[in-house]
Amino acid sequence: MDLNFTAAEESFRQEVKEFLRAHLPVSLSEKVQHGEHLSKADTEQWHAILHARGWLANHWPKEYGGPDWTVFEKFIFEHECCLAHAPRVVPFGVNMLGPVLIKYGNETQKEYWLPRILNGADWWCQGYSEPGAGSDLAAVKTSAVRATDSEGDYFIVNGQKTWTTLGQHANMIFCLVRTNPEARKQEGISFLLIDMNTPGVDVRPIITLDGAHEVNEVFFTNVRVPAENLVGEQDKGWTCAKYLLTYERTNIAGIGFSVAALKRLKHIAAIRQRHGRSLADDPAFAARIARVEIDLENMKTTNMRVIASVAGGGVPGAESSMLKIRGTEIRQEIFSLTRRAMGSYARAMPEKNTSTKETPWPAELSSAKGVAAHYFNSRKLSIFGGSNEIQKNIISKMILGL
Repeated sequence: MDLNFTAAEESFRQEVKEFLRAHLPVSLSEKVQHGEHLSKADTEQWHAILHARGWLANHWPKEYGGPDWTVFEKFIFEHECCLAHAPRVVPFGVNMLGPVLIKYGNETQKEYWLPRILNGADWWCQGYSEPGAGSDLAAVKTSAVRATDSEGDYFIVNGQKTWTTLGQHANMIFCLVRTNPEARKQEGISFLLIDMNTPGVDVRPIITLDGAHEVNEVFFTNVRVPAENLVGEQDKGWTCAKYLLTYERTNIAGIGFSVAALKRLKHIAAIRQRHGRSLADDPAFAARIARVEIDLENMKTTNMRVIASVAGGGVPGAESSMLKIRGTEIRQEIFSLTRRAMGSYARAMPEKNTSTKETPWPAELSSAKGVAAHYFNSRKLSIFGGSNEIQKNIISKMILGL
């Protein structure tokens, strides 16, 4: 299997680099590089730039507004965006719901919702996790009871979702809801689209340790949802959920992010002095960098094999779980090493504590101001999208038959 890029693909890489140089706002790339929180306006600005070029939904079929890229071109684009410190595309509408609608939605749903994802009319969030249903999503208890009256066919939704990322910005949420409490856990679940402005929807912030508002709780109290917002068949939403999670887990692997983070780690190690020599020349520290770089190169090869398989008509199965496990572990290790290399500069909130002798920040390290935020925020990577322990169970069932 030839995993090298063709001349046409290398030409495409140059096209992407030129686009990023010309159209990626410096203000946004600096925020990403420094680990600063992006505002809703920042994200919408970058989405609009990509949409204007036709590159926002880069894995959608051309008939629905995608650029008709190959899986290799998509890999190249995401890789170069990470190296250029471009904001990530918020995945919930474009990378998660979009593919589900394209595969399982009816034509009316596709015609209405897909353009609104592209033009930014809707900001979507994900209603999967619940207080008692995180990695075990089949245990969801949020209920949706179907009813009919003079105004039509609808569901009444009651329950709670948690860890709803960027739900404070969203006007729409796609949810797993239980429509048949008598069925087996994986059965009796439906995939429902809910307007966040409907009476009975209550969004409450969860403030993280760094003071940021990234995640939320969402409560549903007798929320009326039109039956036309049901995606796929009633009680068959688990099929949609599994399909969506394949996209999410592969994306969480974050190879491009790891490559960019490793590049920064090597730069820091080269300029940080300890005991009269740079960290890059310290045998113990250099060995840890070499180990994580080897792991990353191995994962890149595995990822390319999966991509080649998909290009040949295959569908990623256990491979997405493998990539999720190793990808998150590698990213966490890189951020851990970077934090160690930064020493006292890696304080979680340097702007609130200037008592150390090493302030102010040296100019050559200014690009690493967000290292502590990256380190602490990356702890969640091995949990969301299905914890790494659950992924190991999936692999054992799919490959080993256990």
